[in-house]
Amino acid sequence: MRIIGIIPARYASTRFPGKPLALIDGIPMIQRVYMQAEKASLLSSVVVATDDQRIIDAVHGFGGKAVMTSADHASGTDRCREALEKQIEEFDAVINIQGDEPYIDPDQINQVAELLSPGCPIASLCAPISKPTELFNPNVVKVVLNLQSRALYFSRNPIPYYRGVPEEEWLLRMPYYKHMGIYAYLSEVLKKLTQLPVSDLEKAESLEQLRWMENGFSIAMGVSHALSFGVDTPEDVDKLRNFFGKTAY
Repeated sequence: MRIIGIIPARYASTRFPGKPLALIDGIPMIQRVYMQAEKASLLSSVVVATDDQRIIDAVHGFGGKAVMTSADHASGTDRCREALEKQIEEFDAVINIQGDEPYIDPDQINQVAELLSPGCPIASLCAPISKPTELFNPNVVKVVLNLQSRALYFSRNPIPYYRGVPEEEWLLRMPYYKHMGIYAYLSEVLKKLTQLPVSDLEKAESLEQLRWMENGFSIAMGVSHALSFGVDTPEDVDKLRNFFGKTAY
C-alpha cells in the first residue's frame, strides 16, 4: 500500500498566529513535524498542505515538499483531500498528521497506518486518561471503543458516565481514553468524507468525525502510550521543552 503523509498547516491562528513557523530550539515547528513524519517507515511520501506562501517557502527552504491549498477549508480533512488531488503520483491511503505536534512519534504514524483495511477505511489513535483534569476537560476529546477496538462515540464530556459512583473514583473503575488527532483514510474514502453534509452530532460536539460515523463509516482505533504534546499557544513552546527535555529527541 502506498501511503502519503499530509501535514495541514494554516498560518492564521487566533491564539497563535504563524504557529507553524514558531521556532522550537531553533527549528521551525513545521520542519520538526516533517522530520518526524519522514522517519515513519510506512509512508511513501510526506507533504505539507498550507494556505500561506510563507509556509511554502519555509518548507522548500529545508528541502521538503509543500502544496498550496485553499484558505477556505473548514477542516484539515478538507485540506488533505485537496493536497491529495494535487499529487502527481497515486496513493492508496492518506495519513493526516497534526502540524502542531513537533515531536510526534513515527511509530504512531505507522501504528495508525496498520489499522487501515477495506472493512475499516478510517483509523485513528487514542491514549489512556490518567488524570481527572483531563477526564473532565471539554477541550480533551474522549472516545469509547467496542470489543473490536472500533470507535463507538466521541465526546467532549467524560464517557461513559459511571452511574452511582463518585466522579473522583471513575478512573479507578474502568479505563477512559482521550482521542489523538491523527487520522488515516483510504484515499477513495477521504474523497467521500469531504462530500458529506455537516451532521447534527458534529454540530453538537464540534467534532467532524461524528459526521462520518453518522453516515455509517467505521473508525478503527489503536491505543498509544507514546508521549504526545500539541502546541496551541506561545506558552506551550516553553512547556514543550520541559515536557520532553532537550535530549529526548
